[in-house]
Amino acid sequence: MSTFEPSSPTMTRRRFLSATAASAATAALAGCVSVPSTQTAYAPARLASLRPPPAPGVSNFRAMYGATVDDGHEIPPVPIEKLDPRLYRQEVADPTGEQPGTIVVDTAQHFLYLVRGGGRALRYGVGLGRAGFAWAGRADIERKRVWPKWHPPEEMIERQPELEKYRTEFDKATGEWNGGMEGGIMNPLGARALYLYEGGKDTLYRIHGSPEWWTIGKSVSSGCVRMMNQDVIDLYDRVPEGTPVLVTDGVYAV
Repeated sequence: MSTFEPSSPTMTRRRFLSATAASAATAALAGCVSVPSTQTAYAPARLASLRPPPAPGVSNFRAMYGATVDDGHEIPPVPIEKLDPRLYRQEVADPTGEQPGTIVVDTAQHFLYLVRGGGRALRYGVGLGRAGFAWAGRADIERKRVWPKWHPPEEMIERQPELEKYRTEFDKATGEWNGGMEGGIMNPLGARALYLYEGGKDTLYRIHGSPEWWTIGKSVSSGCVRMMNQDVIDLYDRVPEGTPVLVTDGVYAV
């Protein structure tokens, strides 16, 4: 389902594609971690500090993706046993070479990275656009919304007349868009939305939540980057407005 929303009447998907497709960057390989010599005596606490943190167990992931209530909305649990474990939220070696604080979406692997310091990154599984809707480039997050409204585009309403009740109209007097689907668990934008702008103009693309957890790791949406609601809430709380975003089909070390 498309998740485009109205913005500037002159902004089109084609214009953004042509302006940004050449911006995709290649990735740098993450560095190795040296291992201390076994001839050096270390106290147990010191040895523990030198080891990488243990990977979360299954019970931790079940808790991470368990049922929760957010702003009055009941978010159901994600049956994680039905997902590839690589799509679970986890800290990994950073394969992107980007500056800390950058979001990198790897469309080839269906991963979203939030680059952290020290050569590390948080990795999330994402769902992406079908062939023909895929896009690449650099943008910035200029708006963030909790349980946002969804504004289906006219072409979608024409294909699905039952969406007529969510038609959006622009009020020139107020400069506001009226209509749309109110935020909620079945809203296609999910629990959070991060709005991507390029050169100060809305690209019409979003990083957003989705109730359709089974689409994560697949290319089924109409261009936007979708996440499990539990993951998009986590990401939303970690990034401010102004966060740079790179979307690329580059191949990363995983």
